[in-house]
Amino acid sequence: MKPPTRTRIPALILASLLCALFIPASRQAAESPAKTHPLADPDKACAQCHEAIYEHYEKTSMARGSGLATEGLLPGELHHKASGSDYRVFLRDSDAWMSYSESSTGAQGERRLLYFIGSGRHGRTYLYQLEGQWFELPINFYTRRSTWDMAPAYDKATTIPAPPPTDANCLHCHATQVQQPLPTARNRYADAPFVQGGVGCSACHGDPSQHLAQHGHGPILNPAKLSPAKRDSTCLQCHLEGDAVVYRPGKSLAQFQPGEELSATALYFVRASQQAGGGRASSQYEALLRSACKRAVGDALTCTTCHDPHSSPAAAERVSFFRSKCLNCHAAQAADHHPEQQDCATCHMPTRNTSDISHEQSTDHNIQARPSAPSLLKSDDLVPVGPAKPTDREYGLAYAQLARRGNRAAGERALALLTKAQQSGANDAQVDLQLAFLQQISQHPVQARANYEAALQQDPYDPTSLANLAVIDASSNRVEEAVVLLKKLVSADPSQTPAGLNLAFIECRLGRKQEALAVLHRMVEFNPGDVQVHIFLSTGAYAGQHCPLTGNGSTE
Repeated sequence: MKPPTRTRIPALILASLLCALFIPASRQAAESPAKTHPLADPDKACAQCHEAIYEHYEKTSMARGSGLATEGLLPGELHHKASGSDYRVFLRDSDAWMSYSESSTGAQGERRLLYFIGSGRHGRTYLYQLEGQWFELPINFYTRRSTWDMAPAYDKATTIPAPPPTDANCLHCHATQVQQPLPTARNRYADAPFVQGGVGCSACHGDPSQHLAQHGHGPILNPAKLSPAKRDSTCLQCHLEGDAVVYRPGKSLAQFQPGEELSATALYFVRASQQAGGGRASSQYEALLRSACKRAVGDALTCTTCHDPHSSPAAAERVSFFRSKCLNCHAAQAADHHPEQQDCATCHMPTRNTSDISHEQSTDHNIQARPSAPSLLKSDDLVPVGPAKPTDREYGLAYAQLARRGNRAAGERALALLTKAQQSGANDAQVDLQLAFLQQISQHPVQARANYEAALQQDPYDPTSLANLAVIDASSNRVEEAVVLLKKLVSADPSQTPAGLNLAFIECRLGRKQEALAVLHRMVEFNPGDVQVHIFLSTGAYAGQHCPLTGNGSTE
């Protein structure tokens, strides 16, 4: 059968921009198989002179933020009713495993777990490797309820969800010496994704090599002696989130080093109606900036005013420990201000439900005299956290993040700001990529093509640019060009299911059904519960069109 003269990929199958914040590293050595050798513990060298600090710190959540899966395994089972899926985490033959099964698609299998992420204070999940790519489990253990449940984004999943890729920027706040990903995929590393489990001494004190070489007399970074902005950045690298984060050109959080100002790496934005901190789990600093305490004393109040980064008070000591911090400034009120309630935080820093981590709560750092319920108002206006002065580029990229969550007004603002920024000389890959996406969904394919091509000049494996440029090509009767782009993407990153579906559909419509089948079976390996893949395989239906993969059925 002669292939049609025009092969259409439905416009709705565009690549997600969830990974648009990823900044690729320079090309590194070819990857090697995952190793499960013991993780390094360079902090033991620090213990030779700082034994007490080391012993206390090793018990903190930061120090226990990651490690070998077998050393932090929390066995259990989960039946997720909404998706009809079952999961089991268990130990077998000295290895950690997760099994999964799902009724509607018949998907089932196992993953060998290599590392855990999360101290267990609030929760924990695990990492596994599949053909050189690293993924998180789609399920989490939640300590407060002592149970397994779906990961935060998957509460309402109706099938086994695609596994989240292991991103270096996320690992940065759970592990030490996080490796830069290879340029072909955001979750592909030359070896293990990190060297040291947990947040080590170097995360706050920098490279200790000179200090150790001179037996403690060489230079070492003490955050308390830095300028307020650099001092605070040491904590904020992991305790600031915002509604949008925009990286400076060529920067990523995984590359941040203590002693730098965080604003030189990234700018954080919050909705103008939620400057009090909203309900995010890492938004304490946003709330603190609005507190009367912070506004009264300014830079004198910092995270370590109340928190000891080297130790955490025992449960029985928490109330008295933090009360003593409050009384450093409010001693005059101690005698007659509700003496029956010794826990200041109960009234002035209440625990609120978080909006981004299911089943968890976070202490409100707004420190109000009479706390009110957090604002539920939404606003399209974004404001930077702290004194940063964003340019059109940063504002445009921030609004673009709101746009891809469905905010059309934010998309219009982003398009105008990024167009202006580009005309003023901002031509990094993030500007080109986001501008291209906004132009594409605004039905300006010619301009979008030019910007996708510009983005690919700087980042040849950017998944969004490859996938969406292929959509434009296929819609413009440049079918073979689209195939080349999609093959490049799917070969480098087989977890890109939407791109794989598009490639399989084109191959099928061109009569190359065996190639289409091979692509779809490849998708099942990485995303076994994807309903659209299974429907395509069984019926030939895809996004409102039909192309049977067997027999001589119509390809109309």
